[in-house]
Amino acid sequence: CVELAVATRRHPQVLIGASPRGALALLLCSRAAAVIGGRDYVTPEDVKAVAPAVLAHRITVKPELWLSNASGASVTAEVLASVPTPAAAEVDPHA
Repeated sequence: CVELAVATRRHPQVLIGASPRGALALLLCSRAAAVIGGRDYVTPEDVKAVAPAVLAHRITVKPELWLSNASGASVTAEVLASVPTPAAAEVDPHA
C-alpha cells in the first residue's frame, strides 16, 4: 500500500499524489474487502480491487494535462501495472 502511494507521488503526470493517509485508507479498505471475501488476511488482489476507488480521487493531475486523457483513474491504473505485486512467498497471511 505504501509503495502504491509513493508511486502516485512520483508519477510524471501527477502534481499531488496520494498521502500517507491515502495509503492507510487503502490498507483499511483492503482489509474490508478481505473480510467480505471471508478471509482474515489481505491479498494483493484485495488491494488491486479497491485501489481505483481509494486512490483515484486523492491524485491531482498536473494542470497542463487536464485537457488530455490524464486523470486520477488513469494514473492509478498505470501505478497498479508498474508496481510489482509481492510474490506468494513474500506474503505471509499469518504474520
